[in-house]
Amino acid sequence: MEPDLPLTPSQTAGPFFSMGLNQSENEGRLASPLGNEITGEGEAISIAGRVIDGNGDPVPDALIEIRQADASGNFRNPDFFGLARSHTGENLEAKFSFRTIKPGAATELEAPYISVAVYMRGLLTHVYTRLYFSDESSANEKDALLNQVPETRQHTLIAQHDESQGIYEFDIHMQGKNETVFFQL
Repeated sequence: MEPDLPLTPSQTAGPFFSMGLNQSENEGRLASPLGNEITGEGEAISIAGRVIDGNGDPVPDALIEIRQADASGNFRNPDFFGLARSHTGENLEAKFSFRTIKPGAATELEAPYISVAVYMRGLLTHVYTRLYFSDESSANEKDALLNQVPETRQHTLIAQHDESQGIYEFDIHMQGKNETVFFQL
């Protein structure tokens, strides 16, 4: 019988983390095996945003990973791969972007949401947050987790729907007055 071994502790990514994650270094040479698009049945949506540091500057080399349910709220659909990655070095505006399917609510006590992980230099480990949708206000009002967040901070978790551009905008603030709410899992 093998002894139970502890998990390897997370390590800081260090200053080298940007390798391949910004436009000047990448130049199309380091394609990720996991792209920024999730396909499936349901309403196709676009999400874009920036990771903002404590000085209010966009972070040009962060990696954003999303995980979500399908349009019916099912996380265990064998025909739906609800995982994607994008990095902020793909364009000059330092924005991440996703094309995906709007998820459904998994339970009656949850609003539709997308789980978000942020990886970047200077973090000892990645951080987790959630993305809720501004056009789901009645569902957001009854979401059990969102209601545990102080009302004055809930806006940091809600992607704003820009109907004129057909996109949900979601900036992630790492520090400061508008710091995004992060969860410990």
